[in-house]
Amino acid sequence: MIRARLALTLLALVTAGPLGPVTATATERPQASLTDIENDVMCVSCREPLAVAQSPQANAERDYIRSLIAQGLTKQQIEQNLVAQYGAAVLGKPPASGFNLSVYILPPAILAAGAAILAIALPRWRRRTRAAPAASPASARPLDPAEADRLERELSEFRG
Repeated sequence: MIRARLALTLLALVTAGPLGPVTATATERPQASLTDIENDVMCVSCREPLAVAQSPQANAERDYIRSLIAQGLTKQQIEQNLVAQYGAAVLGKPPASGFNLSVYILPPAILAAGAAILAIALPRWRRRTRAAPAASPASARPLDPAEADRLERELSEFRG
């Protein structure tokens, strides 16, 4: 009984291979789609995402992308061909190199700096408010009788 289970397990491992059943060949590439690429590139004349652009130039770009998809190119290869054809302005996101790298680095750096400033400043502000005596009406000094009389006279002028 144990030998039969061992033999079946061994047979399953041999037929499945080291990583399980193979569903795709190693040479198969992911198929690019027009809608996937349209969302990541821009119309160079409209300066809008190609997915929403409605112009003759946008239609020409879509036709060019369709021809590249028909050739079986991957999304990355199609984007490289678009850059070669239309320039870097066709990309929806700038390439992460040179000065464009600041687009990817600055926002998280500013967010981290703001969080650090708040982490330092908030405890200090809280300590100051706890240390400062709260001003209450009971601790206010009483009015001088002469000032109280003057206040009453001026208020009576407005009342009446």
